[in-house]
Amino acid sequence: MQFKKSMESSLFSLSGKTAVVTGASKGIGRSIAEIFSQQGAEVHILDLDDEAGEEVMNGINNNNGRASYHHLDVSKQSVVREVIGQIYQQSGRLDILVNNAGIAQIGNLENTSEEAFDNVYKVNVKGVYNCAYAVIDKMKKNGTGVILNMASVVASVGIEDRFAYTMSKGAVLTMTYSIARDYIKDNIRCNAISPARVHTPFVDGYLKQNYPGREKEMFDKLSATQPIGRMAKPDEIAYLALYLCSDEASFITGSNFPIDGGFTTLNS
Repeated sequence: MQFKKSMESSLFSLSGKTAVVTGASKGIGRSIAEIFSQQGAEVHILDLDDEAGEEVMNGINNNNGRASYHHLDVSKQSVVREVIGQIYQQSGRLDILVNNAGIAQIGNLENTSEEAFDNVYKVNVKGVYNCAYAVIDKMKKNGTGVILNMASVVASVGIEDRFAYTMSKGAVLTMTYSIARDYIKDNIRCNAISPARVHTPFVDGYLKQNYPGREKEMFDKLSATQPIGRMAKPDEIAYLALYLCSDEASFITGSNFPIDGGFTTLNS
């Protein structure tokens, strides 16, 4: 019985690993950072929101974890390379990159401006490229690594008024396949997670801004679009991320994992 308990506690361990999580001050990224820390990883939180990012860092450190916060705009390659270089120099290794940072955009082709399109591209597409570009040589040097990209169900199915966002997440998914193919011989794995709607602070802010006084009504309406009857919780996405970044998932690369309450297969 004691042996069984010991085996269970060692599952999905990230002990001794250094993980970088972008967009980790809120929502899914925050849950990933906290759960990775609980499993023993040294976590580096990359974000633009200094107050929220430092709050996550302090929460982890105050619970016997190891975390650092780094202010970062993922759309600027020179800055990304500098910050990733500092992390690598400080830790001596870089085992995991979670490309979670992203922005949303509401609108179809006709009402998506060039500026809005470019902003989504800079963060959601170029940001993933910049971060992966900055870590890949370091992972090759270490002889191992995991890159996990946050895609979306919109990369696989059409959703109204998400033109630029859909473009960006389709690019994230295909970049995932390309990276997995190019670096499989370097023992570097690359996968994607494709969530449907997740209850994050972004959702609450979106409802408050666009449906004042009708937040609960619209929240229930959005939740009902998932066949399972609710939105996902950030921790539910984070636990899948933990598995895919752990050694238990060492046979998995070049794959996309919908986590969507049945959205892509049961909404017919």
